[in-house]
Amino acid sequence: MLTDKRQIYVVDDDRSVCRAIRALLGTYGFSVDTFASAKDFFTAVPDSTPGCLLLDIHMPGIDGWETLKTIVGSGSGRPVILISADKNGGIDKKAAIAGAVGFLQKPFNNKALIDLINIAIETKDGKGKQ
Repeated sequence: MLTDKRQIYVVDDDRSVCRAIRALLGTYGFSVDTFASAKDFFTAVPDSTPGCLLLDIHMPGIDGWETLKTIVGSGSGRPVILISADKNGGIDKKAAIAGAVGFLQKPFNNKALIDLINIAIETKDGKGKQ
């Protein structure tokens, strides 16, 4: 795994989503590692390893909300973007309050994803976390 600010981690239990995001982000020069669960992600990626996390909210085991809470509580400073097919309103506000950089509803616009990743990287880089 690369440890630069172009590293993206995707945690989603839907393999097709992981493949699609990996292919898309690869065309923009990002290095992408995917994980089917938060447990797999936490096992493979230390808090001190830089990179932006795209995190599905609804997953078996540790869900996205609990994963976000753990990351924020660790003090790692890792930028997190929540993603979900959930159509309930207010998730974007809840995500911001919980510490996520942003929220995208599936299926999301490719440009919106790239723009949000770039904002996440720039925001964390400006704070000296990346």
